Amino acid sequence: MARSIEDMISYEVFIIVGILIALGAVAKLFGFVDFSSDWFWFLAGIGLIVEGIISLAKQKRFDKKYKIIEKAENK
Repeated sequence: MARSIEDMISYEVFIIVGILIALGAVAKLFGFVDFSSDWFWFLAGIGLIVEGIISLAKQKRFDKKYKIIEKAENK
């Protein structure tokens, strides 16, 4: 099943944000750069937003494709 372009772009952004956080942490640990850790929180927030968008899109697609029928419990 082919994924839509929006899904692939979302995943790529999520991966890029993760790579930036990892590389920034390593660069800061080894003393190559010195910047505020607030940038890490900013990148983490962007990553969470992208992850939320991906989850929401998948849930909407699932809800559109399948109808949930709740089973009545016998008492």
